Amino acid sequence: YRKFQAMAQHKSAEKRARQTKKRTAVNRARRSKVRTAVKSLETAIASGDKAAATAALKKAQPALDKGVGKSAVKKRTASRKLSRLNARVKAMA
Repeated sequence: YRKFQAMAQHKSAEKRARQTKKRTAVNRARRSKVRTAVKSLETAIASGDKAAATAALKKAQPALDKGVGKSAVKKRTASRKLSRLNARVKAMA
């Protein structure tokens, strides 16, 4: 880890720094949306309401898929999360 951020010395490096800043912000927002969707599903499962959990799962699934499509979340991670959450919803009485 560097203790200081080196300043870009060339125009192309300055441009890459600007692009990285924008891309980081976009990816952070995407990951946040995915986490929020998963968290709402977790709370619905914890409440014990199967209808609410099913509805939350229907919202979390596209959010995870979109995160994968935009490279904000790894494909296998999303698949694993969906599989486990789906199993928990199905196991509800």
